[in-house]
Amino acid sequence: MTTDGNSAPGGKRTETPPEPIAAAPMANLPAVLPPGQGRPGRRAWLNYALLLLVLLAAGLGAGYWWKHSAPALPPGIAFGNGRLEADEIDIDTKFAGRIATLFADEGDMVKAGTVVAMMDTRDLEASLQKAQSVAGQAQRALDEATANLDQQQTQVKLAKQEFDRTSTLVPKGYATAELLDQRRQQLAAALATLNAANARVGVAEHALDAAHHDIELYQIQIADNALVAPRDGRIEYRVANVGEVLAAGGKVFTMLDTAYVYMDVYLPTADAGRIRLGSDARIVLDAYPAHPIPAKVAFIASQAQFTPKAVETKEERDKLMFRIRVRIDPERLRSRAEIVRSGLPGIAYVHTDPNATWPPQLQGSPSP
Repeated sequence: MTTDGNSAPGGKRTETPPEPIAAAPMANLPAVLPPGQGRPGRRAWLNYALLLLVLLAAGLGAGYWWKHSAPALPPGIAFGNGRLEADEIDIDTKFAGRIATLFADEGDMVKAGTVVAMMDTRDLEASLQKAQSVAGQAQRALDEATANLDQQQTQVKLAKQEFDRTSTLVPKGYATAELLDQRRQQLAAALATLNAANARVGVAEHALDAAHHDIELYQIQIADNALVAPRDGRIEYRVANVGEVLAAGGKVFTMLDTAYVYMDVYLPTADAGRIRLGSDARIVLDAYPAHPIPAKVAFIASQAQFTPKAVETKEERDKLMFRIRVRIDPERLRSRAEIVRSGLPGIAYVHTDPNATWPPQLQGSPSP
């Protein structure tokens, strides 16, 4: 009940009932519905998309498992995962010096004995020229000493002849004893001078030999400053550049020995104990699954890896893993050196029984 501001006669206020509010038509009210109602297709599409993603993930997982899982193998064959590796060889300096020239770069194939870098050898070449000059001087001194020796040998021969003649004449009275003494002294002096001449020849010969050794030493040092590839292979890294000063043993290149390519795998005790050096093997790379590569076992570790602290039960013994190295035949690699790559993952299969037969998937064509 409300009152208006009017008063009835006599000062009394009168109350008037409120006017009824007309109900709004339903057509004019906005439609407010709970979330999700009125758009039933969006939720369905979300469910379909989620289901599709699950199926796609399952398919990818199955494909990955199928690709990386090993096929069923007959008895007598063990396998392990690994990476293809090639021996790395560092090409270092023997002496401290500055790099003058580089003849190779990363990725180049080089042959054994190929000069790949040259160090600055101007100081050694100057020392070599000095040693050659000293050798020439020593040679002339030797020639002089040899000539003096020949002359002194003649003097000794003459002094001996005079002494012999005087010795014959003294008994006959044709020569005096004093003259014989003089001839004897002359012969002794000539022999002493001959010995001195022989000594001077020896000194000159030693001086010449020392000069020749110096020349040989400088020539060796200059040759050692020409850095050569010790084996056939590929330059993997160039560590230094032209003009850099390196200490003795400074690394310039790292190369891969393409004749020694292998894969290290780890096998449990039960398999490793039946493998022998030289056992037949196959390497299958993930990049070339249809091309098994023939190989041989080149190394078997004498100590286990991943060993528990105390081996007391069979379950713990089964955890022992031994490193097995499977090497590709170097003759096979000789014609394929340019395609050898290090780090490619794959699987190595090894005969634990020499009478086992390779399954068809491991008897395919060799590596490309």
